[in-house]
Amino acid sequence: MAIINLFVVSPDTHSERRFDPLITVEQLKVAKLELITGIPTANQRITLFASEGDSNPVAQLSDDSKALGFYCTTDYQVLKVDDTNPSVSFTGQLTDVSQVNKFELSDAEYAKRTDTVLAYKQTHKVGRFADKTEPSEPLHPTPQLDIPTGARCEVESSEPGFSKRGTVRFVGPTKFGAGTGVWVGVEYDEPIGKNDGSVQGERYFTCKPKYGLFVRPEKLTVGDFPVEDLEMDLDDEEM
Repeated sequence: MAIINLFVVSPDTHSERRFDPLITVEQLKVAKLELITGIPTANQRITLFASEGDSNPVAQLSDDSKALGFYCTTDYQVLKVDDTNPSVSFTGQLTDVSQVNKFELSDAEYAKRTDTVLAYKQTHKVGRFADKTEPSEPLHPTPQLDIPTGARCEVESSEPGFSKRGTVRFVGPTKFGAGTGVWVGVEYDEPIGKNDGSVQGERYFTCKPKYGLFVRPEKLTVGDFPVEDLEMDLDDEEM
C-alpha cells in the first residue's frame, strides 16, 4: 500500500510528513507525533481534517488500536494534534511572544542614529541610496545552455545520500531574478519544492503545489536519472 502525505499541525509545529497507512494510532502517537510536536503521547488528541482551511473534522482518531488507513485518510489531509494538558509540556508557550518585552524606536529616532543599517546604506550608497545609473549592458548576459526542457535531472543537495530528482520544465530569464541571468524550473518527483511553477504571480510552468522549484544552472545535472521507488522509503519522513 502506498504511503500517505499528511500535514501535521500542533500549537508549536506545522510540517508535511509521510506515513504508512498500516501504522496504528498508538504507534503514530509514540513513534511519530510525540517527536514531531513535543506533546506527550498520553496528552495527544488527534483530529483528521480534509484540509487546513476546513473547520469540520473528518474523524477523531480516538481508538489507539485502529490503523491510520482505517480512517480513510488521503493525501494532503491534516492531522491536528491538540494537547489535553499543556501545563505539563508547556505547549503553545514557545510561540507566545505576548509577554516578551520589546525595544521600540520611532522612525525619527532611528534615522538620527549612526550605528544602523540605514546609516550604513546612506554612507555607502547601497540599495535605494545608490546612484541611479543605467548599466550599458546586462549584468548577466544569457548564456547558451545544454539543458533541454523535458530532460531528467538531479539537483545538488546538501544532505548526503538524498537525491533531488525531477524533470526540467523551464529554462530562461525570470521576472523575480531580473538581471541575474538564466534560471531552471524543475518539477520534482516528490513534494520537496516551494511552488507550483509560478513565482510572485508569474507562471513559468505548471505542476502540483510544492513540486516546483527554480535553481541556478550550476546546481543541476542533466542525465538519465530514473524516478526512484518512493513507496519503499517509509522511514524518510522529511519532505
